[in-house]
Formats: sequence, C-alpha cells, structure tokens
Amino acid sequence: MADRDLDHFHSWLLQYRPIAGEKAPHMVRWVERFLRSQRGQHFADWRDAQRSFLTDLGESELQAWQIRQAGDAITLYCGQYCVRNETASLPSPNSTPPAAPSELLKEMARLLRLRHYAPRTERTYLGWARRFFQHRAPSPQTPTPEELKAYLSYLATDRRVASATQNQAFNALLFLFRHVIGTDVGDMGSSIRARRGPKLPVVLTLDETRAILGQLQGTMRLMLETLYGGGLRVSELVELRVKDIDLEPPALTVRGGKGDADRITLLPDRVVTDLRRHLQKVGRLHQRDLHAGLGRAPLPGALSRKYPGAATELGWQFVFPSSRLAMDEDHMVRRWHVSVASVQKAMKKAVRAAGVSKSASVHTLRHSFATHLLIQGVDIRRIQDLLGHRNLETTMIYTHVRLSMTPGVRSPLDDL
Repeated sequence: MADRDLDHFHSWLLQYRPIAGEKAPHMVRWVERFLRSQRGQHFADWRDAQRSFLTDLGESELQAWQIRQAGDAITLYCGQYCVRNETASLPSPNSTPPAAPSELLKEMARLLRLRHYAPRTERTYLGWARRFFQHRAPSPQTPTPEELKAYLSYLATDRRVASATQNQAFNALLFLFRHVIGTDVGDMGSSIRARRGPKLPVVLTLDETRAILGQLQGTMRLMLETLYGGGLRVSELVELRVKDIDLEPPALTVRGGKGDADRITLLPDRVVTDLRRHLQKVGRLHQRDLHAGLGRAPLPGALSRKYPGAATELGWQFVFPSSRLAMDEDHMVRRWHVSVASVQKAMKKAVRAAGVSKSASVHTLRHSFATHLLIQGVDIRRIQDLLGHRNLETTMIYTHVRLSMTPGVRSPLDDL
C-alpha cells in the first residue's frame, strides 16, 4: 500500500468524519499495520484477514479499547473506503457466499469476547441478533440496512418498547452489521425511534434507607451496606475479589467496571469489623476447597495462562462466594460469586418489609448514595469519580433530585 493511498484514506476520514477527527491518525496507523501483516498471506475475504489480525492482537498486551479501535479502522478501510473509491487491495466482502445466521451469531460471539465485552453485554447483544433473524423473513441473502431500519421501527410502533430497550437493540445490531457482516448502515434517520424525555432516578431518604437495611441480616445485610456505602453497581458488588478490599485505611477498588474502567471508592467504617470477620470465613472456605482439590477462581482475560498459580490464591477469590460449586464452560468445577438475582430478591423483600412505597431496587441504593453525598456538600466531581461516570452530565442528574430532599423554595399556598 503506497503512502499516497494512506494519505488519501486519512483525507477521506477527515472529509466524511465517520469517527472523530483526532482519531484519524490512529486509524491510519492501524490500517498500515494491518496491511503490512497481510503481505504474503492469502484470505478469501478481508473479514477473514481482519479476524486473524485481531486474534493476534488479542494475544498481545494491548488493551481492549485498542483492539476495538483496530477493528473499526480495518472495517472503515476495507468495508467503506475501498468500496467507495474502488481501490480495494483485499477481496470484496461480497466475494464469498452469505453466511447462515448461526454462523453469524457464532462469529459475533467470538468478536464480542475478543473485544472484551462484558458477559452480560455479550448475552444481550446475541439475544437481539437472534430476535432480529427470527423476525426477518427467511432469506439466503445477507441482511440489509433497510431490514435493520424496519426492525427498529417495528420495535417502536408495534412492540412499543421503551427508548432504552430500542437503543440497546440498535447498538447490538449495529455491532452485527459493522463488525460481523461488514456493512455500512448509513443514515438511520428514516427509522422510527422511541423518544425518551428527561427522567429522574428513584432516591430513598436517609430514614427509608435505614429502615430497608434494618430488615436485613447476616451476609446479605453486609453486601447491601457495602453497596450503598460505596455507590456500587450490583454486578460490581458480587464480582469483588478479596484483593480489592483495603481495610486500613478503608477503601474499595472496583476492577473492570462499566466501560472496563477501574476506580477506587468508599468502604464505610461501619462495615469494616463485619467485613474482616466475613473475609476470615471466606479464607476458611477457600482452604476447605483447596483440600478437596478445588479452589481455583475464574480469572479475567489471559491471567490464568500468564500466572497459572494465581487462581488458587486467596486474593483472587470472590468476597461474596456462592454456597455451591458449579462447572464452567471449560468443564472446571469452581466456586463463583453469589448471584445478582439473590441480591435483588433480598432487596425487594426488605423494601416490602420496611413499608417503603417507592419502586426501589438495588440500583436505587446507588442513586441514593450519590444524592446523600450531594446533600452533605460533597463536590460533584468527587461524586463523579466515586460513581465511575465518564461524563459529568450523568452525575448532574442527582442535583435535580437533591432539590426535592432539601429545604428550598416555599409554595405560595403555605403563605396563605
């Protein structure tokens, strides 16, 4: 590939702006690296070459966002730029017969894992892809952007799904079309999209929070106090490892949270004593598992290959382990964490027992954590860091909720 062609690709990115302008140089470098890696190799389709290249990147020390960026660069170059400019140096995506839905779903699952998407996101995206194929009329042809637009309109008009649900479906199918099928969906303006106005989160008062937590006992109370005291998501709570707990000084480290981001948040002094006793129980349970020839915790990414002995260390065990052993997809018997459903069920039962009429869920405790900190006068940017929000605008929603929980403007009726 001549440097002049890469310069033209760079100009094309800046002209049509499929990505932010400041990312264009990085995209060009990924394409240059990709094309160099393909010298002397032969693939029937550019997507096969892309998969091979991304698989090799996955074996390196690169972060997940870098692999995603590389995949996006190759898709833009081979799937859009080369087709439009008739300068493709790799076979056209249409040079091979369309893959069956089952094959597309399998490839989608592989690419989601390659890019380190969360397991829940993987299940959700694959579920939407299956529903899309089931709704689509049986056809040997590759799905088209028009079919995607029609399906999104069907969700909004016939199914009347919530805007968040439709956006979730859109993101899942956009991944399917861009990265698996290799098709540019173009302008989605002709599809009917569900609209959502500003919504305020449900927030508990301090008295309501105290009443709900007072209905809990034992480990479940410790879990929900830790969640509320640190502003955790329920998935972050159940996935805590022993090594993520600092008792002196108290602090929690959230690893691989939403967006695969790490952060440090609060560990309340109130739970330190109970948590120390709980961790001692976890240590004894781990020793029993080791004596039984078990005790290997599931490790993220390639850590199990890089550090074979880490899985048996206490630090990698879950803080809140399941009471049962289970076999994973690798046919290894492991002790996973408690289920999210069990925490949600306990919260629902506690809300009912406390006589709280609000539609409060486990996530309501996270909303309440942020709002209660605002009432204390904690800086909004500090709260943003504790919650792990990327944008300050996301955190600002709690300023509106705070107004309803603190003395403010009096109604004129009260002065009559």
